[in-house]
Amino acid sequence: MTPAELSQAVQAAVSAAVEAGELTVAVPEQVTVERPKNRDHGDYATNVALQLAKPAGMPPRAVAELVASRLRELPEVDAVDIAGPGFLNITLDAATLGAQARKIVEAGAEYGRNEALKGLKINLEFVSANPTGPIHIGGVRWAAVGDSLARVLKASGADVATEYYLNDAGVQISKFAASLQAAANGRPVPADGYVGEYIVDIAKAITEAVPGVLELTEAEQLEIFRTQGLALMVAEIQRSMTEFGVHFDTWFSEKSLHDSGAVEKAIGRLREQGHVFDQDGAIWLRTTDFGDDKDRVLIKADGETTYFAADAAYYLSKRDRGSEVSVYMLGADHHGYVNRLKAIAACAGDDMNRNIEVMIGQFVKMLRDGEEVRMSKRAGNIITIDDVVDWIGVDAARYTLARSSTDSTITLDIDVLTSQRNENHVYYVQYAHTRMCGVARKAAELGVDKGTAEAFKPELLSTQWEKDMLGELSEFPRILTKAGQLREPHHVARYLEDLAGVYHRLYDNCMFLPKGDEEMTDTHRARLWLVEATRTVLANGLALLGVSAPERM
Repeated sequence: MTPAELSQAVQAAVSAAVEAGELTVAVPEQVTVERPKNRDHGDYATNVALQLAKPAGMPPRAVAELVASRLRELPEVDAVDIAGPGFLNITLDAATLGAQARKIVEAGAEYGRNEALKGLKINLEFVSANPTGPIHIGGVRWAAVGDSLARVLKASGADVATEYYLNDAGVQISKFAASLQAAANGRPVPADGYVGEYIVDIAKAITEAVPGVLELTEAEQLEIFRTQGLALMVAEIQRSMTEFGVHFDTWFSEKSLHDSGAVEKAIGRLREQGHVFDQDGAIWLRTTDFGDDKDRVLIKADGETTYFAADAAYYLSKRDRGSEVSVYMLGADHHGYVNRLKAIAACAGDDMNRNIEVMIGQFVKMLRDGEEVRMSKRAGNIITIDDVVDWIGVDAARYTLARSSTDSTITLDIDVLTSQRNENHVYYVQYAHTRMCGVARKAAELGVDKGTAEAFKPELLSTQWEKDMLGELSEFPRILTKAGQLREPHHVARYLEDLAGVYHRLYDNCMFLPKGDEEMTDTHRARLWLVEATRTVLANGLALLGVSAPERM
């Protein structure tokens, strides 16, 4: 019986009391069931009686007894105690609790998946760094978090489309092209241009691919360096994302919005909604009606289209392509974008509290030998995704960047993340998985196995270590549901660390296999089911984070 199933059982008990005329309350749509920190208080606890006491006009303990009497009749429940002012402490039957191991093994990769977000169409945009240089450390964080979030949302039933927005139009692309042209001609890069070895590398690649390019006019050169340089940089970004295990369903071009007339059409649609106005020769969107600190210019007095106009067209494009919820994942320097993006949705007639979500990720620091690392030889003044992977590897980078709330600044310590000790969280979790695989290998060497599902005796999993393990395993669906609903994949990582800790204690206190001349017993077999169930959950959780589950380390 999972926490969700127990919650439904408590809800049914309340409903039965209401139908019998013993309680006069509205049956709650959801009942909270949690695992108490003190295991002496049972396997699970609920405060439903405290919540219903006031509307029922009864003492909480009296309500608790009405619910408890019905729960005690369930074959899955071993005991129900009333504690304090009216808490219900529920102890499950050992066989019921142990049977969870078999359910997990049989479910395999499907265990934990749920339908909390079933059918919801989500456009998830993340990274979207300008294609003028390699992905920097901030983008690496969004790559890890965004891809993990996509996996979590899909596991919760959502229809997710991942997207990278290429800012391939505007001033920054012109600066990028000018920087390449200068490098190719042996001239200093413009004062406001881009520097680093990658500029030299791309410029060289273009001159080799287009013989005679330096013999063309300055304007002709610049156009070639613009188109060729952009193509090479985008290909480089795509390579980095692929090697980091990140897939985007769509690479969306900002330039396409301008070339297709989508920007002008978007302005027209917003004008029809009544939120576009003309002032001082410019065209504006009245975003202050929806919480923005000032109205925003769409087209300047000189006729130049603003980035904001493209933002508006891009949002409408997402909606036109079927997105119900557009999730934007932006860097720490984009706080000012939150209200203006939400205002675009509201101006378009959408619900700014439902149809659009804007997440802000804080900064990332890297340490080596206790000192902050600030520079990349190849990129000049930034740390790139390739630097991070070279220093600590994909698994360590993805796990560590995804295990913290995006609201917090995080520090990656290269020395810790390349070590094999418990301070290295990804090692701690992966090592637990290898231990489980080691048990399976040892069993194979001894010529024994866990036996059939029909022969499995779940009631033998009765020690406190085993019950702790079973209880922790049962939490995975709830954790996954929570991570999806809150858009916070770090809950999965923190859960895996707790799960690994419980397993290490189980490993140290329970014998999984016979020693010496001992015979294989049903208890050993039951424990092998438990080990396999734990390995399944750990592997499922790591897969959601895009991290490998190694069999050996």
